[in-house]
Amino acid sequence: MMATAPLDHFNQNLDRARALCVMAKSLGAVVTSAVDLSDIFRASLVLGVSALDHFIHEFVRIGMLEVHRGIRSSTDAHLNFKITLGAARAAIAAHPTDDWLDEAIREAHSWLSFQQPEKIADAVRLVSATKLWDEIGKELGSSSAQAKLQLTVIVDRRNKIAHEADLDPTSGLRWPIDEQLVSDALTYLERVAHAVSKVAN
Repeated sequence: MMATAPLDHFNQNLDRARALCVMAKSLGAVVTSAVDLSDIFRASLVLGVSALDHFIHEFVRIGMLEVHRGIRSSTDAHLNFKITLGAARAAIAAHPTDDWLDEAIREAHSWLSFQQPEKIADAVRLVSATKLWDEIGKELGSSSAQAKLQLTVIVDRRNKIAHEADLDPTSGLRWPIDEQLVSDALTYLERVAHAVSKVAN
């Protein structure tokens, strides 16, 4: 139903994150161990989570426009989406175009992050009535709880990097990170995004 653009952009963004891992590995083969390359892996993980966040934003924005156009079924959350009086006036003036709605969605979601499992589920409810994490769990061959936990661990590590300089407060040292940890995280983010695209369409 939905255009593949959000998933295509996600794949491209994830490729950028993976390229950083490759770069770190290549540099590691030609420099001494005195050169710390761990921050490249940290940057890769942050980019990976950012790719998922952006995907959810775009998936939901386009899906909401599809609901408005009658291409996709409406949901209770969609019908309860709040718009400003400015957006309402723009809607009246712009009829029959829906540029006003596109702008209203962008504005309402611009300060939100869709990274944690429940935030993702809240966003997807605007375009799909599916029990998101139950379905994602089935797609990934795990329970809903396990699927959410695995994403939460990745996002929590991203937050440590982005907001706490990835420092262990008890020791003052940076939490360890390596290619395997980041590669596994990026693969899981990829599986989640593709599952969302499949089960919420």
